[in-house]
Amino acid sequence: MIRTLLTLLLLAGLGHAAAAQALYMPRDIKAAFDKGTRAPDGRPGPKYWQNRARYDITVQAAPPARDIRGRETITYFNNSPDTLKQVVLRLLLNIHRPGVARDADASPNYLTTGLVIDTLQVGGSPARPFPTDQGLGTVQSVRLPRTLAPRDSVKFTIAWHFPVSIESGREGMIDPTTYFLAYFYPRIAVYDDYAGWDRLPFVDSKEFYNDFNDYTLRVQVPANYIVWATGTLQNPRQVLQPAAAKRLARSMTSDAVIHVATAADLAKNTITAQLPTNTWVWTARDISDVTFGLSNHYVWDAASVIVDAKAKRRASVQAAYADSTVDFRQSVKNAQYALGWFSNPSNWPGVAYPFPKMTAFQGFADMEYPMMVNDSPQEDPKFAQFVQDHEIAHTYFPFYMGINESRYAFMDEGWATTFELLIGRSENGAEAADKAYKQFRVNRWINDRSSVQDLPIITPSSELRGGYGNNAYGKPSLSYLALKDMLGDALFKKALHEFMDRWHGKHPIPWDYFNSMNSATGQDLNWFFNNWFFTNGYIDLAVAPVTGPAITVQNIGGFAVPFDMAVEYTDGSRETLHQSPAVWQANQKQASITVKKPVKSVAVTGGIFMDANEKDNTWTQR
Repeated sequence: MIRTLLTLLLLAGLGHAAAAQALYMPRDIKAAFDKGTRAPDGRPGPKYWQNRARYDITVQAAPPARDIRGRETITYFNNSPDTLKQVVLRLLLNIHRPGVARDADASPNYLTTGLVIDTLQVGGSPARPFPTDQGLGTVQSVRLPRTLAPRDSVKFTIAWHFPVSIESGREGMIDPTTYFLAYFYPRIAVYDDYAGWDRLPFVDSKEFYNDFNDYTLRVQVPANYIVWATGTLQNPRQVLQPAAAKRLARSMTSDAVIHVATAADLAKNTITAQLPTNTWVWTARDISDVTFGLSNHYVWDAASVIVDAKAKRRASVQAAYADSTVDFRQSVKNAQYALGWFSNPSNWPGVAYPFPKMTAFQGFADMEYPMMVNDSPQEDPKFAQFVQDHEIAHTYFPFYMGINESRYAFMDEGWATTFELLIGRSENGAEAADKAYKQFRVNRWINDRSSVQDLPIITPSSELRGGYGNNAYGKPSLSYLALKDMLGDALFKKALHEFMDRWHGKHPIPWDYFNSMNSATGQDLNWFFNNWFFTNGYIDLAVAPVTGPAITVQNIGGFAVPFDMAVEYTDGSRETLHQSPAVWQANQKQASITVKKPVKSVAVTGGIFMDANEKDNTWTQR
């Protein structure tokens, strides 16, 4: 009766006080709810808004010279109710500057002069270039010559240059004539409804938060350099020779892998137009970032896959890699499988891949970007597929939904880790996939007894160092899988899709997830969310001595996890009783499971929910 009332209040939009009060909410988040930009039922509020921009970027590169030069026009649209006196620029490549704050030491090959602004105009008026002799960080404020009113726009014209770093991480030099260039352009930071301007510095171990923008990208390179980028190539017939352009066009509807450019083709200079400079033009709409890679010797594979069976819509799948890299020869086939699997309504997340293309580029980062992944070579082809699956899964979080990874990394890394496990079970079988998940996502956390590993998942990612990895990846993934176990696949998927539909192309925060799952399931799940996200829990169950018709399992670690209880009775019969996390709703310290026969022995196992102390997970009658 009480739960029914709470559900009705939630669905009526009145449940904020009743259902969300139990969850801690920071003051800036409360203010957003009070202003009506976010609703207590998990939807964007009636006054929700977000700003956006239109970028027109031209970049020049001529390896082996490391100097990159760019110019751009940014038209920034103020959809907020606020009059803006300044904007905040993000200059992410300044992470390479000596003296800039970083989470780790930097080698000499990583350090550069950073991104240097040559000219800056705002609204047609010249502004002073940023000084290059001061310790400029990754965030810079620019005062506007006139205030930017709500529903108005302002145009920025910027020219800049930077040297490609010799040491490649998420971006930089792969080899002397192969570059992967991410975060290469000045961008306007997010101005949102709960924190205002995003001023968090980029410290190189954390990730990103971007608006959804429209991009035109022109990359000017010498003949025989191929460019792969976010978006749709607009001029293949201008930058490619006819035979190569035809192979690329054929790949767009081909299930079979087509070698658009082989090592032999590249040696004979028969791929790109033989002009001194080719300008590759790409466009992408309503997307959070663009990136590109270039090389004069990477081979090029391509095919496509149906990602929307009803509409018969295909997505292009491409790979760029050194011909000697064995595991990348399967990259297109692996990506076809991943895009098809993730898009299939029967699978997870079961949402059609939203973009026209996915490209895997051989680098060093093992990192996701819109429509691209930068992955390192692997000796084990199965592990290579594992890594690529994870990065492609990020399509949905944070690119389909604009997650603030800088503050709430668990909202994207946790989901990518979950989808990585679920597709792995399809590719390799449950036993192998679960073993890999435990090895890479759970084992390190559950066996690390340092206090920093038990900080609540809700702790802002920007404030974490030692506990960042576990709070971003394994722990939240386990929470999503625990909720899936408790709700069942059908209801869990219904609620997940509702959350994704509501916030596609927008900026959800954790409380939007919590509230949306509550309203979409018609249940008050705050006890579960409070348990997993706001406590210092871990996983440690123990079986108490059995003295009657009930078996008591103590929850020493505190997290509401599912478990299997293998029971042997005194008459010799056996059964395994599965307990979902719902068993902890009434009492999160212990649960009692009633059985009908006298018990001889009990063993509790959690599978991927690894126990910190397995010595007390069994009991045998003496």
